[in-house]
Amino acid sequence: MLTMRLLLALTCFVALIPGQQEAKVPTFTEDIAPLVFASCTKCHRPGEAGPFSLRTYRDVSKRARNLLSVMEERIMPPWHPAPGYGEFRNELRLSDKQIAMFRSWVEAGTPEGPAESLPELPEFPEGWQLGEPDLIIKTSGAYPVSAGGRDIYRNFSLPLDLPEDKWLTAMEVRPGDREVLHHVLLFLDPSKQGRASEGRDGKPGFRGRGVGRSPMVAGWAVGGQPEHLPGGLAIKLPKGCDLILQSHLHPTGRKTKEQTTIGLYFAKEAPERSIVSVQLPPLFGFLTGLDIPAGEADFRLQDSFELPCDVDAVTIGGHAHLLCRAMRMHAVLPDGTEVPLVHIPEWDFDWQNRYTFAQSVRLPAGSVIHADIRYDNSENNPDNPNVPPRRVKWGRETSDEMGSLTLLVTPKDQGDLAELQRAVRQQLGKAATARVSNSVVKRFASYDKNGDEQLSRDEVPRQLRRFFGRLDKNGDGVLSLEEAKILGSFSRRRP
Repeated sequence: MLTMRLLLALTCFVALIPGQQEAKVPTFTEDIAPLVFASCTKCHRPGEAGPFSLRTYRDVSKRARNLLSVMEERIMPPWHPAPGYGEFRNELRLSDKQIAMFRSWVEAGTPEGPAESLPELPEFPEGWQLGEPDLIIKTSGAYPVSAGGRDIYRNFSLPLDLPEDKWLTAMEVRPGDREVLHHVLLFLDPSKQGRASEGRDGKPGFRGRGVGRSPMVAGWAVGGQPEHLPGGLAIKLPKGCDLILQSHLHPTGRKTKEQTTIGLYFAKEAPERSIVSVQLPPLFGFLTGLDIPAGEADFRLQDSFELPCDVDAVTIGGHAHLLCRAMRMHAVLPDGTEVPLVHIPEWDFDWQNRYTFAQSVRLPAGSVIHADIRYDNSENNPDNPNVPPRRVKWGRETSDEMGSLTLLVTPKDQGDLAELQRAVRQQLGKAATARVSNSVVKRFASYDKNGDEQLSRDEVPRQLRRFFGRLDKNGDGVLSLEEAKILGSFSRRRP
């Protein structure tokens, strides 16, 4: 009798052990709806970027297996920074536990659950994600985009008519046609030069670079989500200035038109600290002479920058085209400690975003910021636009390449602003000098027909021979590489 009682007690005890009870089957109303409403519905609702709605049980259940597939492949929700390598606010990444719960729900036949447990749909703003902007501007008209052909780069003058200085905290871009507008850059136009060029060729906007040395204010790329700069930070828009919108339009196989609308959000007062952009490499890699051989599966573009003062890192983001496979940025502190900033192990051309750190990252003076961008120009890259692969150089077309990582920082002490800005300008100057030097080296090698590492007068192109005497400093009748470097035109002329 005692043995029977002992067995019964032991059975009850085992039943109470965690994990021994039958696992609860997830239901839509109790488990899945809160997940979907928090991570998916913001974009997947009428009038927004998602191609279908995810607001009801029917919406989600009929696509459940497809949703599970893109969750497991980490395609959706769109969040590309690797976990544990930089901490960011508003993170969309689903946890392994959340994905496992969704899988269990699908495998159980997508049960709906009790109606009284269904949470209310979140109240999303209609139209503008950040609420009504302080100022809404749009391009002067709808620009025609043909069904095919080369990518289009078009500038648009955007008059502001500001009666006083304003401080920009956020920008929201609303494309007229989401499929053709790939990215935009917004530049200051303090002299309003863009107005004279606007519509000169009979179409909205104008051709050419059009921005000169104008400072860039903000940017947006497909997949980018609007958000305010943190910590009371803002960018100055001077009284009376205009803006120039530089747009990248990508034909999609059908004729269409694009008229872009932009919402600007202003701070109520000037910020106490200024923002400085540290882009590595500068100018989206233009000065690196980016040149990726056909078939190269692991081409790397790297750059670094030493901070002259203490700074706080605020946001970070990257830009590249189709051959890019991964990008990473980290800082090495003066004591050798490595600080991870961002790692995007699987670059996606269709989802380019900026990421705001959950807490600003303090980087002391003497820290070195490192950027590493990797490209795959082999036949194994499913995104390679060229079959078979061909040599790809820097360029603005989608089938060309470029690449950079941009870190926005603020000096800890506002008094260090000028020093930080000067260091950034010097970084750009060094990159430009290196570009010229590398170009001269390549050109020198192409002229050196006999491979003796010096140039005779006969080897120098005819149009450059008039400079030969002045370059031949030691008068030995040949030019060394160091002597040839003086002639910057070597990097601009062809033999």
